Amino acid sequence: MAKRATSDNPTSPAPADGDAPIYREGSFSRENSAGYLMRRIVHLMVNEVDRRLEGGGLTHAQWTPLFLIHRGEANTLAALSRELQVDAGALTRTLDRLEAKGLCRRERSADDRRVVHLSLSPEGKAAVATVPSVLCDVSNAMLSGFSREEWETLMGFLRRMVANADALKTPVSATLPERHRED
Repeated sequence: MAKRATSDNPTSPAPADGDAPIYREGSFSRENSAGYLMRRIVHLMVNEVDRRLEGGGLTHAQWTPLFLIHRGEANTLAALSRELQVDAGALTRTLDRLEAKGLCRRERSADDRRVVHLSLSPEGKAAVATVPSVLCDVSNAMLSGFSREEWETLMGFLRRMVANADALKTPVSATLPERHRED
């Protein structure tokens, strides 16, 4: 159950009553920030996955593109850059290292020379083979004590936050009061 803001605990989020804001400027604290807690969870998860994969010589920056290529979720540099939300230039350097290790291949499209297709070598497939089980193990460990119903509720809340965040992509000028807009 969510804590309610009280005079004893002014940093707790305020109750969500209709359109009342949950966070207030005077009482905001990172310990009660959903963004801070989500970032901390991701950081802890990545560190644990990396620790478990270190024997294979893969870092987060390396196993994530290999995993997406393996799953067929990104087979071009542009798609991989979008999925990972990483600059294409930085990703090119990562792919250079993965290609030098013999884990992936890049091939220019015969139809469009601007497109670079990505695939895994047999060594790359072997290197990424343990990633799904490690991800499951770490995820399950982090969800220790949660019931399936609680997990489903959490997933629903997180999906709603993603939808809300996607809705924020509206240009800032469209959301500013008229007095704050540039002419």
